[in-house]
This record gives sequence, structure tokens and C-alpha cells, in this order.
Amino acid sequence: MKPFDVYPLFDIEIVKGDGCRTYDAQGNEYLDLYGGHAVISVGHGHPHYVQRVTEQLNKLGFYSNSVHNSLQEELADKLGKASGYEDYSLFMINTGAEANENALKLASFYNGRERMISYGKSFHGRTSAAVRVTDNAKIVAPINSGIDVTFLPLNDIEATAAELRKGDVCAVIIEGIQGVGGIRIPDDSFLQQLRALCDETDTVLILDEIQSGYGRSGKFFAHQYAGIRPDLITLAKGMGNGFPIGGVLIAPKFKAVHGQLGTTFGGNHLACAAALAVLEIMHDELLVENAAKIGEYLLQELKKFPQMKEVRGRGLMIGMEFENSASDIRRRLLFEQKVFTGASGTNVIRLLPPLTLTQADADLFLERFKAVLAG
Repeated sequence: MKPFDVYPLFDIEIVKGDGCRTYDAQGNEYLDLYGGHAVISVGHGHPHYVQRVTEQLNKLGFYSNSVHNSLQEELADKLGKASGYEDYSLFMINTGAEANENALKLASFYNGRERMISYGKSFHGRTSAAVRVTDNAKIVAPINSGIDVTFLPLNDIEATAAELRKGDVCAVIIEGIQGVGGIRIPDDSFLQQLRALCDETDTVLILDEIQSGYGRSGKFFAHQYAGIRPDLITLAKGMGNGFPIGGVLIAPKFKAVHGQLGTTFGGNHLACAAALAVLEIMHDELLVENAAKIGEYLLQELKKFPQMKEVRGRGLMIGMEFENSASDIRRRLLFEQKVFTGASGTNVIRLLPPLTLTQADADLFLERFKAVLAG
């Protein structure tokens, strides 16, 4: 048997990590500006993270649901305080796709409707209910989901209002910053008007903060730039620094009922220990503030390069768009300059480094990036 070949892979085997550096089997050092699709929030091999998870593994290891787990309560309390959502509830699962699927279930239970709105090229996961369809502004039926999806152009408030006032939309789901969609940012005014429209039509507003949340944007959640409070917020990626964990933050207007949602592995002891370590490190090392500071520095420096069509982002979630394909630039960064980056479509390079990135790390990336563009 061999792995099912659905991902293109670079011929590099990473065997070790330290902060914003990774190392391959031949001992080569790489600067990590991608963090494994934004999951590495507090850096590779952080001592406190390793200690927290190791202690839990030695103590009990993994145990799942049906018994009391005080770590879940500790995590919910710390997450509420860190994010500013102390009055919300936390439902824990394992992945971003699960988070969005459960958010859609809650929304449908709430108002009984079976259509949702999404925007542009947003990507909301890989389960059947969160399937992505790239044909914008077309109504489609995700396999087995029971929820139809209408895709609209990002920031088009008039089109959104027209759809919501039809009265059949269960939920609007929108990313705080579009990741796979090319680091596109919803206008603050758009989010504010969207919040008002959802209130007017009793539509559930879901903020997908799976990639843009957990401090990556320079605020705990990217939507907090707009000063709104969604009904449901979905989390994953940076929440566990690579350990599988996800969650849904749930507004007080939703009432919990036993059996309403379920999960086998969600909220297990190891996942909670990993997530607690992340929040503790973020608090102690002021990583949200660091993401804002270093992210702004990188954005301003990158905008000085004339070779790019546009640079956009917030905090340490940055997209560099070129007029033509950026695949060769990304390949040369990796194999010539030993820098990991990500892609979004053909023309956009994504930067999603650990939130521990220093200015020295940023300067090193800029130096290597400049060398690729010059050569």
C-alpha cells in the first residue's frame, strides 16, 4: 500500500523544527514563512508547548468524551478572556472543516432554513457540508449537506441584501481574511452592514476565522477590526500549533440541547493541553502584538518591490500578487534560498509564518526574496 496521491509534494523531508526554522533530513536549514498552512502559531518546538503536551501524555494521554474534563473548562475560560468573547460558549472538535460543518448545523437548527451565502473564492473546508464550489454567484447543492450555497462577490452589500431579504437564507459564512481566496480582506464597512442585515433578516452570521484567527491578523480575530460580533466563530489551525483541534464559539442566543452536536475526538485531553500551551505562550510573549508589529513592517517593506502587482494583508497573513504566475519565484525561494512560502492560486504567494517571527527573521526573508527577484 502507498499514500493516495492527491497532493503535489516537494521532495524535502522535514525532520526537525525550532522557532521559525525547520531542518530537512540532510541537515539543511529553512526559514519557515508558511507554518504548515498557518497552523504553527507559537513556533516549532517551543519549550513550554513541548512541556505542556509531554506532561499530559505522561499523565493520561488521550481520553475523549463522555467524562468530565476540567481542561476543557480551563481552555474555554482562557480562550474567552483572550478573544474578548467571555459570554460565548465553546464547542470543541478537531478540524476547520468540522468547525464549519457544526456551525452550519447550529444555524440551520436555529432558523430552520436551508440556504447559505458565501463569498468569492472562499474555502470553508473539506466535509460535505462545507464543500467549496468555485463557480461564483451560482446556487449549488453540496453532496449530502442539505444546505444550498449561493456565492456572491466579496464586499457586494447590495447583492447580499437582495438575497437575505428573500427570507430563505440560513446563514452567511465569511472569512475574516480570505486565505485560499488570495488574501482578500472584507471591507470593515461591509462587515458592519452585513451584521445589520443579518439582524434584520434573522440570518446567522458565521465568521470563518480558521486561518485568520488566533492572533494572525494582529488582533485575536480579523473581524475585530470592524468592531462586530458574529453569531458563530469557527477556529482551528493555529489553535493547537499543529495538534489537531478546532472549535466553534457560540453566541448566547443559541441554546444547547443534549445530542444536538457530537464528536469522538473533540476536546480530548492532549488537544486541550496543546491549546492551553498556545494561549499561555501568546499571552506571555505578546504574540498578537508581535504579529501586528512585524506584519506591518513586512507589508511596508514588500510594497517597495516594483515587481509585484499588489501586496495585501493584515498582521502575519500576507499575500503577494504578481501579474503572472508566481510558481517559479516560490520554487526558487524554496530550493535556492531555503524559504518556505505558500501559494494561493497561480499568481499569489502567501506568507503565514509563526507569530513569533522577529524583525531579524523578516529582514532575512526580505534579503532572500530580493535575491530571487534580482536573479
